[in-house]
Amino acid sequence: MPTHMIATREEWLSARLELLEAEKALTRRSDELARQRQALPWVRVDKDYRFDTDQGSVTLTDLFQGRSQLLVYHFMFGPDYKAGCPSCSAIADGYDGIVTHLANHDVTLITVSRAPLAKLQAYKQRMGWTFPWASAPDSDFTADFNVSFTEAQQREGTVDYNYQRGGHAMDATQIPEPVARFAATCGTDAPTYSRDRPGLSAFVLEDGVVYHTYSTYARGVDGLWNMYQWLDRAPKGRNETGPWWRRHDEYN
Repeated sequence: MPTHMIATREEWLSARLELLEAEKALTRRSDELARQRQALPWVRVDKDYRFDTDQGSVTLTDLFQGRSQLLVYHFMFGPDYKAGCPSCSAIADGYDGIVTHLANHDVTLITVSRAPLAKLQAYKQRMGWTFPWASAPDSDFTADFNVSFTEAQQREGTVDYNYQRGGHAMDATQIPEPVARFAATCGTDAPTYSRDRPGLSAFVLEDGVVYHTYSTYARGVDGLWNMYQWLDRAPKGRNETGPWWRRHDEYN
């Protein structure tokens, strides 16, 4: 027997038209939020950040690759990880194919992590990705944009992430089960795993000067999860009680 309400086609159409009005309102609100993001003031970036890439050591300006806009996905892959974060991997599956489209619209999308370049290259090959991936192991970049933290910050509870003071020291009683599980799949422990966090940062290059324009973290990157946009339109929605996803080559 069906577990959901059953209706005639006419009743369904009436309910669908009512929902359509709510969807249109959400779309208009989303458009307004996009305008608000673009209206944020810019902050000049003067620090000389360096990155290791397939093309050698480069600057933040070089990452633009001749374009005026740069989007950086902060991928959780710390120096001590043996594999990238499963959640970030699921997000990367969704954006790998759009890099070319963005590049032809004056936007460079690049991924940045703290792991050594050789680790990133090996994992990228395993996953079959083609997007550019830069390593920032000896740079302040990830710390300055609030996606990497020190053991001392964890211990002292001075981690500032997602615009709030958060990261407490993690002992055995404080580690959420999903965090411990994801850490294990990355070949590390939960405190080490948690010293890297996900996020997105945007930059613009104007008259030879780089400006930081926007950053978002935690649930702020939900919109980048391609699979969730599809699940939200499936009959049972996200249908989850906790993390269920794996790297795409780990499903049975």
